[in-house]
Amino acid sequence: MRLLLAFIAVPLIEIGLFIQVGGWIGLWPTLLIVVVTALLGSWLVRTQGAREMQNLRGAFNDLRDPSEPLASGAMILFAGALLLTPGFFTDAVGFALLIPKVRQAAFRAIKARVNFQSFQMGPGQPGHGPRADWAPEPDRRRRPDDRVIDGEYEPIERDDKTGPRRPSGWTQR
Repeated sequence: MRLLLAFIAVPLIEIGLFIQVGGWIGLWPTLLIVVVTALLGSWLVRTQGAREMQNLRGAFNDLRDPSEPLASGAMILFAGALLLTPGFFTDAVGFALLIPKVRQAAFRAIKARVNFQSFQMGPGQPGHGPRADWAPEPDRRRRPDDRVIDGEYEPIERDDKTGPRRPSGWTQR
């Protein structure tokens, strides 16, 4: 129900603001403001998104909880969508989401309402997900004492035309 109200209220607010601002400053300055905010917003989203991606990589590298950088990145993405949508109200909300303190406050408010059941980084416990000693073949990690070398070979057959071949160290004996 709240989502339906938002889909009805936001366009009505935008239309009202366009009429008011257009009446105060005129049509062309109003359209110029819409285009400038879209360009400025896309530049800010790109720079802050790259910074947040570095924070996310740092969280993964340091084995910290990545939920805040992920949520912040999602809010930056949402801000970009709002800034590309023509309108003064959506631009105000989009620019507000590009302020790090606003994103942190929004994250804390969301985190207070969400109940996490479990969080785990690294290989699972026995019976709880993938085994620690198994990975798909292309990325299989070897233990230091593992001395198996994967490879393919073809037996070299004797060719009667050229005579017998002497086996090398690389052929099957």
